[in-house]
Amino acid sequence: MRKKVMFGGAVLTAVIASAAVAETYQSAKLAEDGIHDPTNESVQNIMQEPGEAMVDFPMDRLGMINWVKAMDEGFINPRKSLSGDEFDGEMMLEMDLDIIMKQTSFMPYVRFPHLPHTKWLNCSNCHPKIFVPQLEGNPVTMEKVLRGEYCGVCHDKVAFSLMTCERCHSVPHEQSAPAFVGK
Repeated sequence: MRKKVMFGGAVLTAVIASAAVAETYQSAKLAEDGIHDPTNESVQNIMQEPGEAMVDFPMDRLGMINWVKAMDEGFINPRKSLSGDEFDGEMMLEMDLDIIMKQTSFMPYVRFPHLPHTKWLNCSNCHPKIFVPQLEGNPVTMEKVLRGEYCGVCHDKVAFSLMTCERCHSVPHEQSAPAFVGK
């Protein structure tokens, strides 16, 4: 379902997650996904269907898999490289560094946690093409994110929905509401 959403006076079209989206994991079939070869014996007899494989994974409030929680709880263990060898290719650096973005008006500030991102991705996945690694060097706005820039390169595509606002807008301040959706 598509709905017009107001952000900073600009009307943007944003995808609103629905129960149908959450059911995607349960109803997806490998032989019908357009990626796997339906004639391959592994697809037919060996590989688990996504709904079966992920049935116990932790979900967010929209019914989508919470991949960071799934990693933290041991449901998945991302490889450090394509081969699985931690020292193959460029070394991944797990970095526990939070960036607080304060240009949020009446919304709680955005807390960007590097740690869950660097458990999945190499620094070069984001820097310098998506984000300039410089304090105040990225003019991030919600409008740009919703248009697929900055955080929107991944979020709402391969990472959690932008409609779970509280996952990013998580640092209350004097001008923000004391309670926030989803908390």
